[in-house]
Amino acid sequence: MSESEVRKDGVHGARPDREALVGKGLPGRGGGGRGRRGRRGGRGEKAMVPEAEFTSYYGRPVLKAPTWKASDVAAYLFLGGLAGAGSVLAAGAQLTGRPVAARALKISSLAAITGSTAALIHDLGRPARFANMLRVMKPTSPMSMGSWILAGYGPAAGAAAVLDATGLFPRLGAAATGAAAALGPAVTTYTAVLICDTAVPAWHEGRREMPFVFTGSAMSAAAGMALAAAPVRETGPMRTAALLGGVLELAAAKTLEHRAGLAAEPYKQGKAGRFMRAGEILSGAGTAGAVLLGGRSRAAAALCGTALLAGSTCTRFGIFHAGMQSARDPKYTVVPQRERVNAREAEART
Repeated sequence: MSESEVRKDGVHGARPDREALVGKGLPGRGGGGRGRRGRRGGRGEKAMVPEAEFTSYYGRPVLKAPTWKASDVAAYLFLGGLAGAGSVLAAGAQLTGRPVAARALKISSLAAITGSTAALIHDLGRPARFANMLRVMKPTSPMSMGSWILAGYGPAAGAAAVLDATGLFPRLGAAATGAAAALGPAVTTYTAVLICDTAVPAWHEGRREMPFVFTGSAMSAAAGMALAAAPVRETGPMRTAALLGGVLELAAAKTLEHRAGLAAEPYKQGKAGRFMRAGEILSGAGTAGAVLLGGRSRAAAALCGTALLAGSTCTRFGIFHAGMQSARDPKYTVVPQRERVNAREAEART
């Protein structure tokens, strides 16, 4: 039997080691109310019990995290962006008389979309599942529309690269280049819509900025590929594209981290935080180097292009891991929901 006594000014005589612990389900993880423990009401009133640290029933996550692997899905996100943006830059290079840069971007787009599709099929388990996704076209489903976009873009990008490399049927090659460029922006951004159309907090709460992050990241990667593969005399527009892509990617990512509130926390912590910081450093260094040194030296251009490619890769892996981290921790699901409910109740009372 307890020997503690409850008085007006608090509990006296309680044994500290018998204090009940609430919400200690997930190991090594704190709740959202640590800073408020011990005081309530703002007038010095002492709390009778500590603030509850929310986890979930039985310590189980609220959401069932996706079973995706980073080597499949994060690579799929990066390679799709590289391919789509590369086709757009390739068409521009061809129209402005930059044949080496155009050919390099067409070939890299073909290689990237092949790798992206292979990663997607590997994640699905067998090729027949990808084919089954083409049996219907559902405009409200990002996955369905993305499958059809890939099915249209892949042959166009392949024909553009092969016909350019062989020199056969130049008019057909120009048409394929135009078709790939027309579908390129959709290939670049539909994956952002795809991941944001889930219940994963870090992705869903960033739905407004994520397409801009993907667009900027893809533009930086494609510009980096051109800088690494084409002669300096043909890469002037690519340096401008690297600058625009880097600025867009960084601005959109920072806006996401500021606006999404608690759901943006995983982008700054753990493995996701390390990838995101590496992406910022590499993209920033690659962009600055491309603008300042990329037009003077072939070696400097190649080095800056490699940094841009690496920065885009890190950003995509960071976004992937941020989503997985937020799905595993129930506070990113429940705390924002409670805040929204409280806000609606407060609004209704006023």
